[in-house]
Amino acid sequence: MNYFAHETAVIDEGCQIGEGTKIWHFSHIMSKCKIGKNCNIGQNVVVSPDVVLGNKVKVQNNVSIYTGVICEDEVFLGPSMVFTNVTNPRSGIVRKDKYEKTIVKKGASIGANATIVCGNTIGEFAFIGAGTVVIKDVKPYALVVGNPGKHIGWMSEYGHRLVFNEDGIAVCTESKREYLLKDGQVEKVK
Repeated sequence: MNYFAHETAVIDEGCQIGEGTKIWHFSHIMSKCKIGKNCNIGQNVVVSPDVVLGNKVKVQNNVSIYTGVICEDEVFLGPSMVFTNVTNPRSGIVRKDKYEKTIVKKGASIGANATIVCGNTIGEFAFIGAGTVVIKDVKPYALVVGNPGKHIGWMSEYGHRLVFNEDGIAVCTESKREYLLKDGQVEKVK
C-alpha cells in the first residue's frame, strides 16, 4: 500500500489509489473509482464508484462525490460541497442509467457548501464561491458566485482576481503572469 488510509476509512476492493494519497477519518472510497497521486481526502468523504480524481486533488471534509464526476489534476473541493448525478431524482424510481457526467477541469476551486448540478463542465482554474449553485457550464478562469451561480469576474491560476485594462490585458499580482481577455474568454499569455 503506497498511500495512507486512517483506520476508520473504508476502502472497497477494486478501486485505484495513487501513491502519496491520504484518506482521513470515516471516509468511504467505493469500488471502481480512480484516485490519483498525492491527493488529500478529508474526513467523512464519500467517493462513489467510477469517480475519477486526478493528481493533487484536495477534498475537504464532508464532501460527496457521486458517480459521473471527473476531477482533473489539482482541483480543490471545499468543505461540505456536493455534486449531483441525476437531474430529476425520485426515491421510488431507479435512474442509475441516467447518471450525467460532470467534469471539473485542472486547477478549478469549488468553495464550501457549493452545489454542482450534474451535466456541467467547470473550466480550468475557474473559481466557484462558497454556497454557489452551479446550473450551467463555467468558463475557464471564471469567478462564479450566488444562487443560481453568476459569472462576476475572472481569476488567475494563483487564485487572484484579474482586472483587465482597455487592451484586455491583466497581470496576476503574485505570479506576474499576463492574461488576455478576448471574445469572452481568458487565456494565459506568459
